[in-house]
Amino acid sequence: MSNLSVRRIQRECREVVTDGAFSDLGITIEVLDDAAFSHLKAEIRGPPDTPYENGRFILDIVFPNDYPFKALSAKFVTKVWHPNVSSQTGTICLDILKDKWSVASASFSLRTVLLSIQTLLSSPEPSDPQDAVVAKQYMSERPEFDRTARFWTQHFAGGPGEKDKDMVARINNVTLEIHNETEAISVLSCNNWDVVKAITYVKS
Repeated sequence: MSNLSVRRIQRECREVVTDGAFSDLGITIEVLDDAAFSHLKAEIRGPPDTPYENGRFILDIVFPNDYPFKALSAKFVTKVWHPNVSSQTGTICLDILKDKWSVASASFSLRTVLLSIQTLLSSPEPSDPQDAVVAKQYMSERPEFDRTARFWTQHFAGGPGEKDKDMVARINNVTLEIHNETEAISVLSCNNWDVVKAITYVKS
């Protein structure tokens, strides 16, 4: 990584760390590669009035060697039920991480990416999904989507509140069959919490 890239990344990290607004929003970063500043862990607090409220979502962020001429990469480490995030891999569908990134724009930076991801939690774009199953549920069965996304936030991101007892019971039933709780949550979510369909899907 060039000195230019390292200096740019260092500056952008300082901007995030020293900006009190980020702390207020519940956005923090931790440098995982002190030498090149190429690898970060970020934490984003789920925004209020959403199913993700007060969840703690961890992101893995990697800067390419030729940053800022190419966009950084970011994905969720914490599992999240969201139309624009893969429920399996954490890959994020966000235009500034792909074709909209422009080194000519002074506004495109680590700061922009972190704020945009938090905004995406508040304002999903199901018409341009990363996870088609989640997007379909969001558009056609919104109450079920909200219920599922809230449960995932509670279970995987430490969100507040008591978990839905019916969902917990269904997870236990499927886990007895497949012996993997995380997979049970995922397959139930993809099958609208139908236990029979979930078990049939796994065993088919």
